[in-house]
Amino acid sequence: MDWNKHSQLAGQHAFLSASKYHWNNWTLDKLDRAFTTHQAAARGTALHALAHMAINLRQYMGGPDQEHNTLSLYVRDAIDLGMRSEQMLFYSRNCFGTADTIGFRKKKLNIHDLKTGVTKTSVHQLENYAAFFCLEYGVDPLDIEIELRIYQNDEVAVWDADPAAIRAIMRTIIEFDAYIEKRRAEEE
Repeated sequence: MDWNKHSQLAGQHAFLSASKYHWNNWTLDKLDRAFTTHQAAARGTALHALAHMAINLRQYMGGPDQEHNTLSLYVRDAIDLGMRSEQMLFYSRNCFGTADTIGFRKKKLNIHDLKTGVTKTSVHQLENYAAFFCLEYGVDPLDIEIELRIYQNDEVAVWDADPAAIRAIMRTIIEFDAYIEKRRAEEE
C-alpha cells in the first residue's frame, strides 16, 4: 500500500476526530453549539497571542473609541505596570502553569488574566499562580502585597489576595506534590 503522507496535518487535531467519537450521535443543533465553542476557543487563543505580542513590543492597542475594551485595557495595564506576558511558573513537574501577565516590584505581586469567553470566571486560578510564584521564588506571601485582576467583557475585576489563603494553597501544593511523587515511586 502506498499511504498518503498528510504532513501538513502533523500535530493537528480534527474537530470531528475519531478519538472524540461522541459527535456520531449529535444533532445538527449540538454540532452547531460545539463548533461555536470550538471557534470561540480558537479566537481566545489568537487574542492571547496578539496581547502577548503587543505587551512584548510595548505597543498600546486601540484608539480613543476602544480604550475601554477588554483587550486594550489588559494590554495597557500590563505595559504600564511593566509586567511580563505568558510567564511560566514552576514548582515541580506536577505543579506549574503559565500566568497571562505577571509583575513583581517593590514587594507587590500583580497577576492579570485575560478572559475572552463569556462564562463566569474565578479568582482561584490567579491565587494558584500567586502560590506557584511564592514557592518558585521563595517569597512569603505575608511579606508582600498581592493584587489579582481578571479582564473580561470590557470590565476589570480586582482582588487583593489574602496572604493566609495563598499560604494555605502553598501548603496544599507541597503536600499534594509529595503524595504524587510517592505514588510515582511506588509504581516504578
